[in-house]
Amino acid sequence: MEKIVIWSLLSVIWINGVFSEIKLDQSQSEGKRPGETVKMSCLMSGFDMTEYFIHWIRQKPGRALEWIGRMNTGRNSAIYGSSFQSRFIMTENVPSSTQYLEIRSLTAEDSAAYFCARETQ
Repeated sequence: MEKIVIWSLLSVIWINGVFSEIKLDQSQSEGKRPGETVKMSCLMSGFDMTEYFIHWIRQKPGRALEWIGRMNTGRNSAIYGSSFQSRFIMTENVPSSTQYLEIRSLTAEDSAAYFCARETQ
């Protein structure tokens, strides 16, 4: 059976003049089979997660970035891009400063690099 590779990458943001390091650490890459579910995490530190929108983006090999959606943090309220409204679920755990992206019923088309990103103010 064909395996789907789900990549999640480490994102680190450096800001000059700020005493704390702002980091977005993502879960490790996983291989999944079609029909399975994957849940990726994005652990944030160095800032208050509830003061920013957190976005999820993906990039298939050789293709442009695709915006999956954004989480209105602290309210557990998500807005999804039109292509990602059925099988993609964004959730959060505010006490642990973690955002999650779950993809259900995986298909070969879901094979991509997935990124979390903090919106600037």
